[in-house]
Amino acid sequence: MSTLIETRDLTRILRETIPVTLVKDISLVIGEQEFVAVTGPSGSGKSSLLYLLGLLDQPTSGTLRIRDRDTALMDERERAATRLANIGFVFQFHFLLPEFTARENVEIPMRKLGRLARDAMRRRASDLLAALGLADHQNKRPDQLSGGQRQRVAVARALANDPPLILADEPTGSLDSKSSEQVFKTLETLVREHGKTVVAVTHDLDMAARMDRRLDLIDGRLTTETDTGATSGESQTPDT
Repeated sequence: MSTLIETRDLTRILRETIPVTLVKDISLVIGEQEFVAVTGPSGSGKSSLLYLLGLLDQPTSGTLRIRDRDTALMDERERAATRLANIGFVFQFHFLLPEFTARENVEIPMRKLGRLARDAMRRRASDLLAALGLADHQNKRPDQLSGGQRQRVAVARALANDPPLILADEPTGSLDSKSSEQVFKTLETLVREHGKTVVAVTHDLDMAARMDRRLDLIDGRLTTETDTGATSGESQTPDT
C-alpha cells in the first residue's frame, strides 16, 4: 500500500497571550485506499488535525508530506493547488452556497481548478449528483433540500476534482440515523470500490468501529492507534 500522507512530530500552537496547543507531536502514516476514523473527546484536537492534513492550517513545527511532497516547502499558491487537486472536504455543516443550485455548488471546485470546459463541468456535476440519488434535485437550492440531501451534495462537491483524499469532519453529526447511514455507506464505497482514502472525524464509536483504523486523540496527542479489522459492506455510490 502506497503512502498518501505522512506526518512527523506535527504540532500546532496558537500564539496568543496564553499559548494553546491544538495538536502535539503527532506522527502517523496514512496509505492509499484507507478508511480512517479520528476519535476523541471534544477539544482533543481532532478537527485541528484534519485542518492541518487538509492544508487549511499550517503547523507550528513538525512535517507533513502529501504523496512524498513536503508541504513546508510549498508557497501559498502551491498549497492551494495541491488542496484543490488532491483533497476533498466534507464538514458537519455542509457550507453550501445558498444562492446556487446543487449542481452549481458541485461545480465550484472544478471552476477553481480550471481543468474542464464549462459543459464538461456541468456533466460531471450532474453525474455525481445522479450517482448519489439526487438526479431530480440538482436544480434545487440548499434550502429546498433535506439535511441528508444537502450533505450528499457536499460529498459530490468533495468529489468534483476526483481527489485521492477525502477529509470529513463529523459528516453525520447533524443527521438522523437513516441519513447518517447513507452518508457513511457513500464514504465507505469511495474507499472500497473507487480507491479513495477517507479520514473522518467522528464522535460515533460504532461508526468508527466499521472503519479500517481508528486514531484516538486526547489533549492534542495521538494516544492510541487501532486496526479495527472492519470489512467492507455492499453499497452503491458514485462512479468517480
